[in-house]
Parts: sequence; C-alpha cells; structure tokens
Amino acid sequence: MAHQASVPDAKIALSTASVYPENTAAAFEIAGRLGYDGVEVMVWTDPVSQDVDALGELSARHGVPVLAVHAPCLLVTQRVWGTDPWAKLLRSRDAAQRLGASTVVVHPPFRWQRAYARDFVRGIRRLDGETDITFAVENMYPWRYRDREVLAYAPGWDPTENEFPHFTLDVSHTATSRSDALAMADRMGERLAHVHIADGSGSGKDEHLVPGRGSQPCAALLERLAATGYGGHVVVEVNTRRAASPEARRADLAEALAFTRLHLATAPPAVNRGGEPGPR
Repeated sequence: MAHQASVPDAKIALSTASVYPENTAAAFEIAGRLGYDGVEVMVWTDPVSQDVDALGELSARHGVPVLAVHAPCLLVTQRVWGTDPWAKLLRSRDAAQRLGASTVVVHPPFRWQRAYARDFVRGIRRLDGETDITFAVENMYPWRYRDREVLAYAPGWDPTENEFPHFTLDVSHTATSRSDALAMADRMGERLAHVHIADGSGSGKDEHLVPGRGSQPCAALLERLAATGYGGHVVVEVNTRRAASPEARRADLAEALAFTRLHLATAPPAVNRGGEPGPR
C-alpha cells in the first residue's frame, strides 16, 4: 500500500540577501513570483531594508509575508540602525512585531565587542522571554587566513556551547566551520527554531551555494526536519551574485525552492503486517 508524503508546517522563505546585487524590493517580487511562502528581511545597507513602512508596503503589494528579520550583525552593517548592538536588537524586534514576523536572527558578537559579548547570553535570554518574538542565535565559523585560524566571535562561533533559548542552523556555515550539520542539529534539539538552507564545499569560504551543489547533507537535514515535525521556518539563503543574468538568478532561486520543498516532505514509515512501523 502506498503512503502519502507528510509535509511539516514549516514555511519556506527567501532571504532578501539571496538576490544581491538586486535589492530588497526585487526580493519580494521574486519570492512572490516563484511561490515562496515569505521572506526573511536582511537588514543591511539598502535603505528599504531598514524602512519598516516600506517593507510593509512591499509585503502587501506582492502578497509575500515577512516571516523573519535578520538583525544588522555583519561587518558592513556596523552603523545600520546606530552602533549600539542592543539597540539594534530592540529595533529588529520592533520591526518583526510591526511586520508580523515571528523570528529575529542574530549572530554572536565579534570578539572586539567586549561589553556586548560579556552580556550576550544573559541578554538574549532576557529578550527572548519578554515577547513572543523568538531570538534565534546563528552558528558561525572560525575565520581562516592561510594556515591560521582566527576566532572572531565571542562567546564563540558555535552557539550550542551556550544556553540560548533558540538557535538558527546555517548549513553554509557548517561547511565553512567544517562541522557536522546533522550533529549540530541534534545538539540544538528542540531549540532549533530557524534554518538557513544553503550548501558549501568545506573550502573555508562562506559559499552559500544552491542546496545540492556542495558537500553538505542538505537533503538529509530537510528530511530529518520533516520526519520530526519541525515547525520553524526554512530560509533559502544563497549567493547568486555571480549569476550570469537576472533570469539565471531566478532560475537558481527556483531550483533552491524546488529542492527544499522536495526534501522537506517525507513518507511516513511503512507499517508491517503486525501494525508496527517497519523498514522502508
């Protein structure tokens, strides 16, 4: 007897960073056209990404909800929404609330942000408990230069070493850190609230390849999420800046969505004659 596929409640979103060098407005249009369930807004140097009213208008115009807000944590966004990292997180939370998003994605502090790093674990736990907005701390990676490894993040690049309420698992970052993505997902356990799906070759560069084009267990991870009833968001966060044309970029993003939808559905286990689950 054939078994129907089981699809979890997880929604698949497009990171607005995935369309670079096109802009935030283009990301909403592309997400709507390709059939993504929503977007994750990367707050960065594009003024529209920083303007909650403009984002709300784009969401309404294209019928594409904002599911998550990625706080401005990158080197290039150090002055976006001011220079106080806690103020940035509060503003990200306010944006998420106004846009109807459920999650704020945040990176661990850079090591030179000493005061911020010292209070980061306690502060994230406090913010996460104040509202229904989830603060999901993302795994990063060591920086490498030739044969040297630089630890750029504090308390560290692996958030599972600390007691955060929620995590974001970034699969390109597991490639860059040369970590086992499935083992990291296991360590995150029920606190895994958000996934950035992408691929990588383990070269030491943060590649953000279209899933299926690298060495990471993207398919296995998605199938495991489906099998365990994962209810968070899965966000396609890929690098398309080298696409030969806008049409090629859209083709890459369509391929990433198709891959994610395919593997985020799993057939229930077969049932043997005694009514118990059996081998498939």
